Amino acid sequence: MPMKIAICVKQVPDSWAEKKMVDGLLDRANVDAVLNDLDEYAVEEALRLAEAHGGNEDGGANTVTLISMGPERATEAIRKALSMGANDAILISDPVLVGADALVTAQVLSSVISQGAFDIVICGTESTDARMSVVPAMISEKLGWAQLTFASKVEVDPAASKLSITRVTEAGVDEITAQFPCVVSVVEKINEPRYPSFKGIMAAKKKTIDIRGFASTGIESPTAWTTVIDSAPRPPRAAGVVVTDDGTASQKLVEFLIEKKLI
Repeated sequence: MPMKIAICVKQVPDSWAEKKMVDGLLDRANVDAVLNDLDEYAVEEALRLAEAHGGNEDGGANTVTLISMGPERATEAIRKALSMGANDAILISDPVLVGADALVTAQVLSSVISQGAFDIVICGTESTDARMSVVPAMISEKLGWAQLTFASKVEVDPAASKLSITRVTEAGVDEITAQFPCVVSVVEKINEPRYPSFKGIMAAKKKTIDIRGFASTGIESPTAWTTVIDSAPRPPRAAGVVVTDDGTASQKLVEFLIEKKLI
């Protein structure tokens, strides 16, 4: 049975870039932007699943589609994921989405997913610009699909329309199974993302990125539920305390820990 797999990806400021807030929004225009590196694991896992069950290119039975929301500049990040081997992409780009929060993002992405009749949606655990790790669960709730989050291993049985994951928790190892359609998020340890080949980079230039406006989602209004009222730069790190071992170092260390209420 052919599988239609969607991957939610995001363009984010480079991890090394100095991040600034402007009028309650993260300044994205004046920093280098990249494909969210945690999404690369989702792309890799989707490609591996497709390749293990008939392939997704050169006449393969499966399709792997990237879905993103952001400015048109996000096509740069999407091209990288396409060069890894995804078939095509959908980008929702519209000025009315500036300042969208996680709830609006999940609403937009789930609307696009529902229109595409996908069997599996794969996400990274979180985006490196917000670090909320809530969008996969929100998409699942919006769609009414099963969610299998923080997967360290994924297996599919296309004939039975079934997906299983292994998930490591503080209590041990969970094994969870669900029927298609379902939403999966994967952790960093699940795989090693491939480097795009020269052939893949050239092929990505010809692959389709379907850029759509907000109206295509059918959502009435993109009203954010949360806003940033105020922000301040992180204060510089305070100098550490140096303890010289003159025979009283252990006592000084104990006093320091008591002062910080750590013991």
